[in-house]
Amino acid sequence: FDPAAFQARSITVDGNTLAIRAYEGLAYVARPVEPAYQCLNLYIPAAYFEGGEVGGFTAATAPIFLPNQIGGYMPALPGKLEGRAFGPPPGGGQPPAGAGRPPVPAGGAMPNAIQYALSRGFVVAAPGARGRTLQAASGEYTGKAPAAIVDLKAAVRYLRANRERLPGNTERIISNGTSAGGALSALLGASGGQADYAPYLAALGAADARDDIFAVSAYCPITNLAHADAAYEWQFAGVDTYQKIDISMLDYQVQRKTVSGTLTARQREVSAALAASFPAYVNSLNLRAADGSPLQLAADGQGSFRDHVASLLLQSARSAMAQGRDLSALDYLQWQAGQPVAVRWPQYLAYLGRMKTPPAFDALDLSSGENQLFGSATLDKRHFTAFGRQNGSVANASVAEADVVRMMEPLSYIGQAGGKPAAHWRIRHGSKDRDTSLAVPVILATALRNHGYQVDLALPWDVPHSGDYDLPSLFDWAAAISRQH
Repeated sequence: FDPAAFQARSITVDGNTLAIRAYEGLAYVARPVEPAYQCLNLYIPAAYFEGGEVGGFTAATAPIFLPNQIGGYMPALPGKLEGRAFGPPPGGGQPPAGAGRPPVPAGGAMPNAIQYALSRGFVVAAPGARGRTLQAASGEYTGKAPAAIVDLKAAVRYLRANRERLPGNTERIISNGTSAGGALSALLGASGGQADYAPYLAALGAADARDDIFAVSAYCPITNLAHADAAYEWQFAGVDTYQKIDISMLDYQVQRKTVSGTLTARQREVSAALAASFPAYVNSLNLRAADGSPLQLAADGQGSFRDHVASLLLQSARSAMAQGRDLSALDYLQWQAGQPVAVRWPQYLAYLGRMKTPPAFDALDLSSGENQLFGSATLDKRHFTAFGRQNGSVANASVAEADVVRMMEPLSYIGQAGGKPAAHWRIRHGSKDRDTSLAVPVILATALRNHGYQVDLALPWDVPHSGDYDLPSLFDWAAAISRQH
């Protein structure tokens, strides 16, 4: 890192202008496979080179915000200072007004997460990463799992290797991402220091430095892929109509198209089989509530775990009402004396609606983005679950190696020896999000809490699949934890 090789830029947030030094296109590995993606953009308040302060932080104490731009496990270029803010969320729709957005600057443009982080005194390192569609001229696929997480780890190592050359506290790296990017943010936090990734990092010429991080911000993380199909059908069993989102890439931009339909008889059979398998998985995790009581499911899918998920929805509804929202017309809430006292689960699911057909992630015809994620250097798509392998409709379809599937799952490393997971976690999954089951973020948060990590979990009311919609709250949390130690 060369501190003198910068471009002078500025941002205006909430009427205040801040001078920025921009370092863009910094290669974070010595032997990149896809140079356009395996680089990062680094933005630093100019005051930190002049002995100044921003937001109460100095060059020595400023946390480093590490936002990725990954969606659908597609290739992601590094985030830019002038990048869009609050565009269409991955699942469609918009977060509701008053969802905690940052103030609009005098010029009228909404600040993106990078701009807002800088205005609060954070250094920003925005890494690019390879994705599932990349293919070299030789025909070899270059972005299959675990490429994206390896790249994010390499970016962290680059920052730590240059800790004496750049402002910012490399012991306060806070990752951020949405959807698949949220899953990778969580995976980055869970797998710090794990030896599984060492050969991949060495092959790229990553810096010889640590890759653990301080904290994780994950919006609607699409994780737990090996059990996500069962979780989805546990939640949506009996909901037979759907509005499906097909994701593709065009001119480096993720494209989404809505397809509506009704489950076939075969799909209903698949749904029932997957839903029936979910209770045993949940029970095997030995999850516990805050009071120590077990969170489990009976064979019919009901039980204390479902009650716990419903209680989080109820808490979200009450928070929305406390902020002035009128929810009195909602029939999926049970009311008493003008207050919601329970969530009517079947009515809630009918309101929410199914988005994906079963299996939602390991598609039997290998048509999902996750099938493509788990391809190999020579195969574009593979199954990655036992159910997909046993029931798949594509002749001679291959299956991803168990080690590769494990390396894409945060739960693989929580509570495991040999690594250093992030100490602090902030997980947000909107109550109107149907891209994955509510069980997925709840399992992740509960497992983290059960292992002693600090977790801030919420299901923001009526928010669809989206991220960065509550930047003031996000950075209040990030600043507070950064000053705790």
